[in-house]
Amino acid sequence: MDMLVLLKAAVMGVVEGLTEFLPISSTGHLILAGSLLGFVGEKMKVFEIAIQTGAIFAVVLVYWQRVRDTVTGLAAQPQARRFAMNVLIGFLPAVVLGLLVGKWIKAHLFLPTVVASTFILGGFVILWAERRQAAHTRVPTVDDMGPMDALKVGLVQCFAMVPGTSRSGATIIGGMLMGLSRQAATDFSFFLGIPTLIGAGLYSLYKARADLDWADAPLFGVGLLFSFLSAWLCVRWLLRYVATHDFKPFAWYRIAFGVLILVTAHFGWVTWAD
Repeated sequence: MDMLVLLKAAVMGVVEGLTEFLPISSTGHLILAGSLLGFVGEKMKVFEIAIQTGAIFAVVLVYWQRVRDTVTGLAAQPQARRFAMNVLIGFLPAVVLGLLVGKWIKAHLFLPTVVASTFILGGFVILWAERRQAAHTRVPTVDDMGPMDALKVGLVQCFAMVPGTSRSGATIIGGMLMGLSRQAATDFSFFLGIPTLIGAGLYSLYKARADLDWADAPLFGVGLLFSFLSAWLCVRWLLRYVATHDFKPFAWYRIAFGVLILVTAHFGWVTWAD
């Protein structure tokens, strides 16, 4: 396979890993990066979704102790069963909505102009959410969450099907607005991403199986590897960051980046491919 193509796959993997768990939209950044690199087409859409699996393996590694304790404790520990059930409840809305409208969204909304608009809108939502956050929280940790808390976060996660919204941003900020602490919302967003992103990646590969062959394995392998490595670094950093900082810098980044895309497209300085 062409080394330039593999280099582009590595760049896309780094972009995915660095943006998947920040409230700035990994899908949006992948669409824009792919447009600039000429990394476009139906196969590349599958690639962009599939390499999210590499990023989620980084979460499994960082949270390995909790994942292992939950799996081994399902038979005997009520807390483990409650936590697993909350993740399942939060996961189901995205499954249902994805099956209903996922194909339409990929066909009509995976566009740079849509990404730019949702970047800007999402930035203002984060600023609004940070102003509204109460001085005290109702749910200090993920272990204090109930089924309704999980369902609400799962419903909010569905907004992230629109590229540029950010799955992490929707679940973390949405969770905070619903009374979860910043740490609880971040932790649950990470755990909720495990079935969501693995499921989306496997389903996307299955649907596109007729268009793929073993010659594509190096392309996907490089993307997965670099996605995993960059996500592992990003998750470890973000967990330290949320302990003492808010998300306003990400909001201003989203707004500035979205405006930049719209301005460059309007004046023809950059030709953003659909």
